[in-house]
Amino acid sequence: MATRTKTGQQRDRYLELIRAFPLRPIRSDEQLDQAIEVIDSLLDRGHLGPGEKDYLDVLSDQVERYEETNVPIPRASDAEILRHLIEAKGVIQAEVAHATGIAESTISEVLSGRRHFNRNHIAKLARYFRVEPGVFPFD
Repeated sequence: MATRTKTGQQRDRYLELIRAFPLRPIRSDEQLDQAIEVIDSLLDRGHLGPGEKDYLDVLSDQVERYEETNVPIPRASDAEILRHLIEAKGVIQAEVAHATGIAESTISEVLSGRRHFNRNHIAKLARYFRVEPGVFPFD
């Protein structure tokens, strides 16, 4: 009786994956959902063999390619970005206002969605939070 080599088992597992979900360009949301299910099942396994890792890499590339052109990501608002930065830094509105020289009422209006930042505000906030000014949307 012939014994199976580790390389042979890995190759068989890779071929099983190909048979179950062939590596082809993703062309629909249904195929995207199926691909994500396969990716999740592989990630849930923990340890993957070299063939499984290769399969996962290529399938992930196909998902990324499809999503780049077919799944638009909405821009975050000034309020969402500012709220995130305040939370991440662990500060309150008054601290941001004091440190940036932006009126606390302006910060409150932005957080409530009633106002947008101007270029001057963005420059001050970018320095304070140590982020690129491009983090903030500007029309």
